[in-house]
Amino acid sequence: MADFEKAGLLTVRNGRVLLCRKKHSTSLLILPGGVIEPGETPEDCLRREIREELGEVQTGPLDYLGTYESPAAIPGKTVKVVLFAASLAGEPRAASEIKELIWFGPDDDPALLAPSLRDLIFPDLVRRGLLFPPGTLQ
Repeated sequence: MADFEKAGLLTVRNGRVLLCRKKHSTSLLILPGGVIEPGETPEDCLRREIREELGEVQTGPLDYLGTYESPAAIPGKTVKVVLFAASLAGEPRAASEIKELIWFGPDDDPALLAPSLRDLIFPDLVRRGLLFPPGTLQ
């Protein structure tokens, strides 16, 4: 069982993915979203976390992309990410525990990514044709 069970958002604008850098715990880039609380569905968690972390934005319909388990951005921990894709209406801004927002593209350095994104989620989405051109993020 993973140390953290999270809901994550994949939102893409102009070929770039919205990622977050937290104020604490890690400097690696992660998806917007957060830990699923007891009794909360992944969808409800994601909507709550988006309001907390990204400010006055609204999500479009959530499209389930998959569930991924891997090492977490915090060394020695594991994470299970229930991933959804959705568009955002409005301009996201860093709020709550989020230090900054980054629009990450295929030419950016994959070493900046949390292990779950770098080693599992992004490669899977590229293979499936859902993110970036094939052969990127090597």
